Amino acid sequence: MTMPARQGLYDPRNEHDSCGVGFVAHSKGVKSHDIVRQGIQILMNLEHRGAVGADPLAGDGAGIIIQIPHQFMSAVFADVGVTLPAVGDYGIGMIFLPQDRAAAKNCMDLLESIAHEEGQKVLGWRDVPTDNSSLGETTKACEPWIRQVAIQRGANTKAGNDFERKLYVIRKQTANVARAQKIVGQRDFYSPSFSSRTVVYKGMFLAPQLAAYYNDLHDTRVVSALALVHQRFSTNTFPSWRLAHPYRMVCHNGEINTLRGNLNWMSARRHSMKSALLGEDLQKLWPLIAEGQSDTASFDNALELLVQGGYSMAHAVMMMIPEAWAGNPLMDEQRKAFYEYHAGLMEPWDGPAAIAFTDGRQIGATLDRNGLRPARYLVTDDGLVVMASEAGVLDIPEEKIVKKWRLQPGKMFLIDLEEGRIIDDEELKSSLAAAKPYQAMLAKTQFVLEDLPGDVAPEAHKTEETLLDRQQAFGYTQEDINVILEPIGRAGEEPIGSMGADAALSVLSAKPKLLYSYFKQNFAQVTNPPIDPIREELVMSLVSLLGPKPNLLGLDETDGHLRLEVRQPILTDGDLAKIRRINELVGDGFKTQTLDMTYPSADGAEGMDKALKKLCAEAHQAVEKGYNILILSDRAASRSRIAIPALL
Repeated sequence: MTMPARQGLYDPRNEHDSCGVGFVAHSKGVKSHDIVRQGIQILMNLEHRGAVGADPLAGDGAGIIIQIPHQFMSAVFADVGVTLPAVGDYGIGMIFLPQDRAAAKNCMDLLESIAHEEGQKVLGWRDVPTDNSSLGETTKACEPWIRQVAIQRGANTKAGNDFERKLYVIRKQTANVARAQKIVGQRDFYSPSFSSRTVVYKGMFLAPQLAAYYNDLHDTRVVSALALVHQRFSTNTFPSWRLAHPYRMVCHNGEINTLRGNLNWMSARRHSMKSALLGEDLQKLWPLIAEGQSDTASFDNALELLVQGGYSMAHAVMMMIPEAWAGNPLMDEQRKAFYEYHAGLMEPWDGPAAIAFTDGRQIGATLDRNGLRPARYLVTDDGLVVMASEAGVLDIPEEKIVKKWRLQPGKMFLIDLEEGRIIDDEELKSSLAAAKPYQAMLAKTQFVLEDLPGDVAPEAHKTEETLLDRQQAFGYTQEDINVILEPIGRAGEEPIGSMGADAALSVLSAKPKLLYSYFKQNFAQVTNPPIDPIREELVMSLVSLLGPKPNLLGLDETDGHLRLEVRQPILTDGDLAKIRRINELVGDGFKTQTLDMTYPSADGAEGMDKALKKLCAEAHQAVEKGYNILILSDRAASRSRIAIPALL
């Protein structure tokens, strides 16, 4: 069973999921097979969180991430004639290959050649022993050939983070080249993990099928100080082997509603991104997030980039899922400055989410700032920590429990296995907030549009068209004005005329519809309603940032980056006049150009495609000339000129 291609009204980008997630870890870093066994038990007890297909033996996906068990790996690779070096000097890649052996060999040859080019040595491969007797027929139909590859650290690479970074570059390059050269399809060649620290066992399983399928998990030499597990319930989706969790660093319960914007921004900042750690390897990673991935897979890709680019795992997660800070009177100013500074670096990956994460040395979890997904945890007197999307996932005697609590909205829970301790939210975030003088950096570089001098006169705009003509040209109706806009403007009342709208879907309607109505209906189809930023001002912000995006991986840049903020997204004529003359108000750093987004009405509807391409070309040229704020203007709309819809 595989996800179908985009067709008709179906688009695989609209898939969402809500699942069960949990982990067990020894806070002192003590490795044992019991941890692995308990992780599997947590998964079994989360079975009700997973989905079952029409085939009762077909599940949406389940998996486990553990630390690499060195004694076990040394023994099983020795069985195929491979001698592994010391811990940390080799990495293990878990690889899903096509069942066709010729196609699989092409994939393996490609990986080996790229590893060699990067100065690393491929020691050998082993078949991962599996038993598919418990799987349904639909699952068997797309079952991959699963192998593990051992890669030795080369002389050009230091042990630790440098080696982990090099393995990351090898994996990304291999996947991108295989996709670009169409060696095999994206779904036929995939690496669940490729690390010197962790290994992932996952697939399109029901919870009990994971341990039944992977024989490795029963071997007592498979030891770990952590086990992070996931049972998938993919709402409105088609499961697949590669989309099962855990991913390389995260498990996720919930969905990311802002995914389309997140992906666009990650792609857009490519040419402004530089990294002292990745150097020239950075350009080998693109496309950073491949098409057709789930929201969690995309999140995992972005988190990986931040961590490999030098951020600590906790720092990166705080950037991607910030807690509510703007309207929080109880948060100290230093931490507020941290979040405010990073809001200009990375937009939040927003939505109801509980995310558990690990890099093999630390393991933790965080909730979105609304706290719309559950996460419970407990600590025992012998150092065991259990966290899951519900309580009771392990049978632990009450007298052994020294702490039992829940993750709160926006809070983070972290266990450092190397330091052998639990780091609470307050200590963790206070130390990160104090690492740099974020408030001082903001004071030098931050400009708020509304606070800039207000003596900039708006540009006079004259038109021969009447107000009614212009309202009709932009699609306003009497209902819009009388039932929705007038009550809002006159008394600040709720636009009750918009409630319970039963109009036909725009895409199916025979009547002319505004592009806006299509996008409004499209957004409303996600499984969670949009949150009102006025009622929910404690956890929402309308602040927007204008101007150039800074270098996301510029950790050592201490001067900060210029940022122009607007407190809310509706700009007056006076605001727009300030933006047009922003360099006169704040000095060098910003440069604005206005682009006309209208085209001759004589060209008709068919002319819009040509006009849109022309507008994109003009924007491209403006950026290359150094303009970093572009104003798209439809003020030239008239009887002879049609405006491209601004949203388009």
